[in-house]
Amino acid sequence: MTPDPDVLLAVRDLRVLIGGRHILHGVDLDVARHGVTALLGRNGAGKTTTVRGILGLVPRAGSVLLDGEETVALPTHTVVGRGIGYAPEDRGIFAGLTVAENLRLAERRGAGEPAYPLVHELFPELKQRARQLAGTLSGGQQQMVAIGRTLLNTNRLVIADEPTKGLAPRVVAEVAGVLERAAEAVPVLLVEQNLAVVRRLAGTCVVLADGRTAHRGPAQALLDDAEAARRLLGVGHGPPAAASRTAHASSPTAEADS
Repeated sequence: MTPDPDVLLAVRDLRVLIGGRHILHGVDLDVARHGVTALLGRNGAGKTTTVRGILGLVPRAGSVLLDGEETVALPTHTVVGRGIGYAPEDRGIFAGLTVAENLRLAERRGAGEPAYPLVHELFPELKQRARQLAGTLSGGQQQMVAIGRTLLNTNRLVIADEPTKGLAPRVVAEVAGVLERAAEAVPVLLVEQNLAVVRRLAGTCVVLADGRTAHRGPAQALLDDAEAARRLLGVGHGPPAAASRTAHASSPTAEADS
């Protein structure tokens, strides 16, 4: 099969078996070389497991091509070294360390000079709060740290898992802006339950159901199709475009992934 020049990450027939239980039964997805690709689905559809499968954090089978190179048999540290940054669902912030120390821990050996100018250009607040303990930051500021860490190294892809989960609407808008700026520098695979954020950021989307790919296509088209959104995500019509630009609406897909 000839690789698609517009696709950075191509996942085919990704299967995950944990404790004798099949979690993923054959996930297919493509992540574009530019912008944001959203990974959606109902509760327990397998989104977080898919992310973990891509990174090699769980036993996996199938094919995971990063820029045409197979990674499915590689250990996680090698996959990350190939250029994937990961902002996990719980952010993974060290609360007792400063912002600067959290960033310093993310520096990857042998990856060249850390891109602090880029991180500080995108998120000037991190430079201003360099000496502040990360545990005293707001949820949105902590998300800046989590995403900033993924941009310090020369990554080809950033994966952000549920970055707005549990945040107040005002902070959701702040985090959406963080992701929007990050996507200008590197493509993003976004696992997200807030459809206003998806509408604002994502060009394409992949929907999972029961550990399989149920839909792939333009994000806007899916969210504009009330019947498809209800069938695939369990919600009605998404918020209007004007509201989505501020990403204040909650519009969850009611999930807490497995």
